[in-house]
Amino acid sequence: MATDSLRAEARQKWVMLYKQIGNISVAARRCGIARSTLQRWIKREDENLFTDRSHRPHRLGRQKYRPEDEALVLKVRDEFKYGKLRICSHLFRLHDLKISTSTVARILEKHSVAPIRRFTKHSPPIRYAKLVPGERVQLDVCKIRAGLYQYTAIDDCTRLRVLKLYTRRSAANSIDFLDKLIDEFHYPIQRIQTDRGQEFFAVAFQQKLMDYCIKFRPIKPRSPHLNGKVERSQQTDLQEFYTTVDLRDPQLDDKLAQWQFHYNYFRPHSSLGGKTPIEFASEHSAKASFWDEIEAIYDETKERIREQAYWRDLRMAKLTKKSKT
Repeated sequence: MATDSLRAEARQKWVMLYKQIGNISVAARRCGIARSTLQRWIKREDENLFTDRSHRPHRLGRQKYRPEDEALVLKVRDEFKYGKLRICSHLFRLHDLKISTSTVARILEKHSVAPIRRFTKHSPPIRYAKLVPGERVQLDVCKIRAGLYQYTAIDDCTRLRVLKLYTRRSAANSIDFLDKLIDEFHYPIQRIQTDRGQEFFAVAFQQKLMDYCIKFRPIKPRSPHLNGKVERSQQTDLQEFYTTVDLRDPQLDDKLAQWQFHYNYFRPHSSLGGKTPIEFASEHSAKASFWDEIEAIYDETKERIREQAYWRDLRMAKLTKKSKT
């Protein structure tokens, strides 16, 4: 190896320096090594061997198990498919044979015994989706750049979306976007699902939802997978739309509206069987409810102002439940 040859060359130069000076202490000091080290390589100069000798021990430890023990280990492994630790326990309990796990491993490796194939049950992912258009709409805010935020709403059933850009995340902008969502969405909305961003927990925003008879259902903290559809759709926006436009274009709002139209009417979705959201929505439009039906089943006594802090929200839910009983 190159490293070994460099080391051998350096040691040879140490010996040559010693021959020039004639003083082993001075030569060792100049080379930056111990006097004993230099003396060792001077003695080995006659052998012309400046490389390291093998570090392999002269005598290896004797085999610490008998052939019958080896056969017993292989038999237990083949019959019961036990691992190392369980083989040791089995031999000690039934055969009064005390053997270490490392010895068992050495025996198995010696005979090239294949590892135990553990059975693992791979459950297919459960894909959740509402069956009625407007039954649940996921809402989220995505930061595009400093001073530019995209509000996104997506229907859990049909994947129809409504988008709008704002300069900041705030309760006022959330209310404005909610009005836009109600105005543009094709079906009445039964519930809104959001993360626990503060822009959704203002009393004014929640009161607006109550006025529309829409249930507010925030998800648990640190659980973006529960809002997975809107999160994934925003990733699509970043990959397919915002990479093709100038983020400081004054016409960006108009281009986003065009992208929303393309997403809803022309872009096929694998989760919808290759159909566009509007095609899928037209097939399920008969299931959608009317506003008067939603208002009839809306129970305002079961709704309350939700708290942004999850632990406080749970406590308030318990207190509300106790007060009603």
